[in-house]
Order: sequence, then structure tokens, then C-alpha cells
Amino acid sequence: MKRNHAKAFATKAHQGQVRKNSSEPYITHPIRVGERLEKEGCSDDLISAGYLHDVVEDTNVSIKDIEQQFGKQVADLVASHTEDKSKSWWERKKATVDHLKDAPKEVKYLIIADKLDNLLELEKEHKVIGDDIWKNFNAGYSQQKWYNEEIAKQMYAHLSPQEIPPYFKEFEQAVKRFFK
Repeated sequence: MKRNHAKAFATKAHQGQVRKNSSEPYITHPIRVGERLEKEGCSDDLISAGYLHDVVEDTNVSIKDIEQQFGKQVADLVASHTEDKSKSWWERKKATVDHLKDAPKEVKYLIIADKLDNLLELEKEHKVIGDDIWKNFNAGYSQQKWYNEEIAKQMYAHLSPQEIPPYFKEFEQAVKRFFK
């Protein structure tokens, strides 16, 4: 299956990288995102994109490399969730929020699976490190609060109730819980 190749590819691409606030290997994040999408019964392409969603932003892998290895559909999904690192934090996050509102449901599924995993990890890290967690980010609490609350507002746009996976509500609850 494509997803197994994607997981192995992402593992190799992220080799040696660690999470911002821990010594945990970075690949644990894309693996959790891919596994969440798999648990929800998403397509092989979307699950593959879950594993690969950060390789273009955080490694020397290009969208063209993704397309050659995994096909146009996976490459398009990854591209739809890849930030332009030449822009400021604010510009990147505003672009994500704006994109999310009208994005196809598969893109929304990918973005929210990613954001939920990041937020759940942030919650765990905050219990251990406290407010020092913000030292390793380009934006502090208030900016992160704005961003996550805006994501939660936009994620439901243009989705019917049957198209909304349970983890969207989980994300919404995590935002309310963490950003009191």
C-alpha cells in the first residue's frame, strides 16, 4: 500500500529531527496524523499525505519529489497544507485560515488531524514545562490562541454533518480547554 511507502519515506526524510519541546523524534507526529486518518477510514492517498504533510516544509524534499513517488493526488494534498516559509508567521497562519474555509473536505481532514495532534502534544508539554513552551515557537500564547480558534471556526465551513469526523469536535474541545 502507498501509505506504508509514505510512512517509510517520511521516517527517512525526518530522520534526526526532534519535536520543539522534547527529545521525541519528530516522525512521531506525522505517524500519529497518518494513523488518525487511517482510523477514520480515509483514502490511502489522504493517509499517505498525513505521513508526508511536513516533509516539504521541514526537509529538502520537494512537491515534485512527492508527486514522482506518490502521484499527483498525494502531492496536491501535501501542497495544500505546505506553508511558504519565506513569509512571516502571521502571513502563513492567515493563509492557512483563509484556505481552510473553502478547502475540499480531504484537505480539511488533513489540516485538522495535524492541528489536533499538535495541540494535544502542546497540552502534554505545557503540563511538564509550563509557559516556557512558548520560547520554542515563532508566536506566543495569544497568537497561538487566535490561530487555533480561527481554525476551529473555519473547519466546519461547507461540510455536511455526515462529513464531519469525530476528531473535529475533539479539536474544538481541545482549543477551548487549552486556550481558556
